Amino acid sequence: MAWTSNSRNTVGPSFNEQFDQHGAWRRAFAQQLKQLSEWMRANDLMDAAVEERLQRLEAQVRSDKVMVAFVAEFSRGKSELINAIFFADYGRRIMPASAGRTTMCPTELGYDPEIAPCLRLLPIETRLQPQGLAEWRLRPEHWVQLALDVNDADQVGKALEKVSEVRRVTQEEARALGFWHDELPEENPMADAQGMVEVPMWRHALINMPHPLLKQGLVILDTPGLNAVGAEPELTVSLIPQAHAVVFILAADTGVTRSDLSIWREHLAAPEGQAEGRWVVLNKIDTLWDALNSAEQVQAQLERQCATVAEMLAMPRERVVPISAQKGLVAKITCNDLLLESSGLPELEEALAQGIMGQRQAILRTAVATGVAGLRAETERVINVRRRDLDEQMLELRSLRGKNASVIEAMRGRIEQEQHEFDASAAKIQAVRAVHLKLLRDLFHQLGARALKAELADLAQTLQQRGIKLGVRKVYEETFARLRAIIDRAQASGTEIQAMLDGTFRQLNAEFGFSLQVADVPALDGFLQDIAKIEQGHVQYLGMGNALKLAQPEFSQRLVRALSMRLRTVFESVANDLELWSKSATAQLDAQLRERKRSFARRIEAVDRIQHAASGLDERLGEIEASEDALRQLEQRLAEFTQRLLAVPAANAQEPAA
Repeated sequence: MAWTSNSRNTVGPSFNEQFDQHGAWRRAFAQQLKQLSEWMRANDLMDAAVEERLQRLEAQVRSDKVMVAFVAEFSRGKSELINAIFFADYGRRIMPASAGRTTMCPTELGYDPEIAPCLRLLPIETRLQPQGLAEWRLRPEHWVQLALDVNDADQVGKALEKVSEVRRVTQEEARALGFWHDELPEENPMADAQGMVEVPMWRHALINMPHPLLKQGLVILDTPGLNAVGAEPELTVSLIPQAHAVVFILAADTGVTRSDLSIWREHLAAPEGQAEGRWVVLNKIDTLWDALNSAEQVQAQLERQCATVAEMLAMPRERVVPISAQKGLVAKITCNDLLLESSGLPELEEALAQGIMGQRQAILRTAVATGVAGLRAETERVINVRRRDLDEQMLELRSLRGKNASVIEAMRGRIEQEQHEFDASAAKIQAVRAVHLKLLRDLFHQLGARALKAELADLAQTLQQRGIKLGVRKVYEETFARLRAIIDRAQASGTEIQAMLDGTFRQLNAEFGFSLQVADVPALDGFLQDIAKIEQGHVQYLGMGNALKLAQPEFSQRLVRALSMRLRTVFESVANDLELWSKSATAQLDAQLRERKRSFARRIEAVDRIQHAASGLDERLGEIEASEDALRQLEQRLAEFTQRLLAVPAANAQEPAA
């Protein structure tokens, strides 16, 4: 089917519209980056460090994802809201949204062009095994897969109903799966006359479909009630914390219930002053529309409810948005502008657009600006090495004007001697490389998966003990203190490598006339902040409310695995940043070695030409001048390319042919 944008008059662009614009910017940037890469390769400006920076920039922009998580207790209209914002163009509900519990398992909607449109379902029985969700994602053969015909709305809607499937099991089976606790009778599912209980059929669902927004990198996370017995630890300590925005849905008629408040405090509340990624939606405002009350009375009642909700959740009032998802969906499908305005949905879409997309664009553009600046600096370094070499050749050749054959011959002998001495120094340079690589290996070992596992061993052992975990908070604090220490040691190791390279480079500069310079080691403060956020996300499980969940060894095991996977991502990012920095230093050395070898060959060739023809000197000087002009043009062209990359291009921006 063809997707189209819903046209309406609002104060600002909807989330969908702004996401479209963000996607256009990313595509244009990626295209310009590709053209820059081709131009640099054609002009022999590509070294290992430059290529790495280009690849990172392209991957960062092309694969940028924006995840929006929708969280609510049952029957708050969460799936309906997803339908209204993202799937109204289907002309019907896509996500199951009926009375009662419809989302039985966490459901992710995204798009991977490598996979045909489909629904993948992970059987609930996988909870009997220790692997976390991240590990199961790497085992597609264990998922049940159903094809989706995106041109058939009814087929898609019917297929997605499977996420709400349940199965009946014994209480013993429910206990093994984590859905029954004798200590939490109020949270256990209802048993029938035979003592059987309902549990979800599936543990996790992945929906892959080429919706325009999903194709551009949007990921939607639809969650079941987080306070339900058996909630996935990976959901609350990994997926939701990594979401760029969390939309928490309440019912307008009830406001904040005890269960809602528990979910908010345990899983969603952001630290003071950090509410940028949180929105509270007061849904089903149409339940307050009362023919016996005036519009002003209804509005006043709604405003009081919003103010009360904001106060209870310690949220700014402007982040509490009253809507009717159902009326908004109906309005979009029937093109009823008046009903759409009354539903409040446009205001929520605009809030999401300005909040999520505005913030995401700012972060991405800052990262892009840093990356482009690094790329330009790396490339200018390559150009400057060539320019300096040409300048030296120019001075050398001008000194031969008017000189006799014996002087020219002596010059040739001196160049050959320099070349011989330079070649003999290869062992010294290899020794530098060997020390550098050893220090790097030691650094990467500190950040490796094995070292991380060792640091988590005490925590894993403590959590996997049966019964109430006494002293677990202290073990958590000690574990995260050690993890921070690893990052600090990595920073110190980087500084040690920098000092070693700086001393070696100064020696090589003095001996061979190089212009090697070591960049500052990357600051790792941002990764320390990431670890702090992860710690904060896990501390939620240390309260009394989750003591009984932690008492289950199986739950605790999944919790540690989820923690390990998330920390591994952080440590790998640290290693990647340090590796790029190191590669930039070695690329300098490689480039100057390469240029020096070329220089020897060009100098000997020039002397030979002068010896055999009187015009040889002037010809070579002319060639050097032309080469210097070409370098100036390259530098100017590089500046133009990078300046254009930093601009915000239009959707159809095209770089002129190089």
